[in-house]
Amino acid sequence: MNEEHKIKLFLVDDDALFLKSLEILFLENADFIVETFSTGELCIANLKGNPDVIILDYHLDGIIANAMNGIETLDKIKEINKKIPVIMLSSQDKIDVAVNCIHHKALDYVVKSETAFIRLQQIISTIFKYQKMEKELNWYMDRM
Repeated sequence: MNEEHKIKLFLVDDDALFLKSLEILFLENADFIVETFSTGELCIANLKGNPDVIILDYHLDGIIANAMNGIETLDKIKEINKKIPVIMLSSQDKIDVAVNCIHHKALDYVVKSETAFIRLQQIISTIFKYQKMEKELNWYMDRM
């Protein structure tokens, strides 16, 4: 697939094994360009790379004790560019955590599990179907 038609995906997680597994799964799909970051600070520093979607871990203190957590990183991303869809990812299966993420403008919340990758693919697919429909509608409206 042509590079310009690929989805640029930022993966942010302090769990190196999980991060690498997720990266491999997305790279096996030819539709993605993947950049990985082990801290929120590194993700923020690279936002000029214009990701189409960011998958962000809720906890990010496994490597650096006082590193920005996922919510702080999410808030900073939205402060810089509120249009970037951010999907929060966590091992916590608690509704209040999910609600907090959505309150901070995350697009969605996914629990780390055996089905997380499939769920992430579905969410990303929905994002781009919606964006395509929106572009087509705008094109149509401009010609009326």
